[in-house]
Amino acid sequence: MTRFADRVTRIEPSATVAVSNLASELEADGVDVVDLSVGEPDFPTPEVVVQAAKDAMDAGHTGYTPSNGIPELREAVAESLGQRGLEYDPDQVLVTPGGKQALFETFQALVDEGDEVVLLDPAWVSYEAMGRIAGADLTRVDLTPHEFQLEPALDELAEAVSDETKLLVVNSPNNPTGAVYSDAALEGVRDIAVEHDVHVIADEIYDRIAYDVDPTSLGSLDGMAERTITLNGFSKAYSMTGWRLGYIAAPEDVVGQAGKLQSHSVTCATSFVQHAGVTALQECDEFVAEMRDSFAERREMLADLLAEEGVDAPFGDGAFYLMLPVDEDDQTWCQEALKEAHVATVPGSAFGTPGYARISYAASADRLREAVERLTDAGYLPSR
Repeated sequence: MTRFADRVTRIEPSATVAVSNLASELEADGVDVVDLSVGEPDFPTPEVVVQAAKDAMDAGHTGYTPSNGIPELREAVAESLGQRGLEYDPDQVLVTPGGKQALFETFQALVDEGDEVVLLDPAWVSYEAMGRIAGADLTRVDLTPHEFQLEPALDELAEAVSDETKLLVVNSPNNPTGAVYSDAALEGVRDIAVEHDVHVIADEIYDRIAYDVDPTSLGSLDGMAERTITLNGFSKAYSMTGWRLGYIAAPEDVVGQAGKLQSHSVTCATSFVQHAGVTALQECDEFVAEMRDSFAERREMLADLLAEEGVDAPFGDGAFYLMLPVDEDDQTWCQEALKEAHVATVPGSAFGTPGYARISYAASADRLREAVERLTDAGYLPSR
């Protein structure tokens, strides 16, 4: 039998992708599935972005680009980040084919076998996988007792981080909870990171999707510019999931090392997609606002529907996710809810938080109502 590398055997396939695949199999058999498992906006990519890609192809932008990204996009990214108080030069920006590639390259550039990486649970499924691929020892701080907020857990975080910690991952607005961490929480992270000289990944992929709050960028705090790796992308804010476009903004030495990995792996992000990204950053603020307003309406509607069924669930102030309290055996709950009620969700245990199921409300209002009705009629709300 083939002996596979440890870096592969110590991880599992993505739970969100696995659920989506099972839902697709049911749909292929003619089953109508309400799929609330995937974090993908149900809005089409803005037409102006699509046209920009077509124009770029017509202009011949179909070959390789500089590995770090075309200058126009790196300049546009730096300008966009500056509006959030993040001071990055274009040379500190690395354009990647998707946000996951940005995360992968960051872990590979910074983490050696046996290095400690600290995660905040619930944590997006790929953080653990990226850490394990790099050979990291993972330390986890559970925010569940604090309704998924970081500020009340700062003492626990301070106990978890030490001079031996190599990397801390902070995701706000958060996937899977939607939590937006307070300024006091981020200042606490800053104090801990400075004290122990720790690098911090600030995953801000949902920074444009927040309700009645303006998320603070961790790298904008005093003392954090030199130790923060800001990750972001175009999938969520601009409904460009299939375009695969993300970026790293970080100190030049980090960008340089991550860029080496990119040059020897994926080479560069797709040329005409990068040109479309410039248009997204410069011309799509109105689209982003309209989509965010729609998510806000669905969020309020879903809260009302669940309250009518006696479900008390904490709604965060950002992203488009809800952690629904379910059975302790959340994996069985999700599997049976998909098979019996034909509603696809993701087990909370995939994010380090058993007893919950993640729901994405990036679906139409009609489909969200139908999902609640199906789960109620099948006996899944309130949870069994």
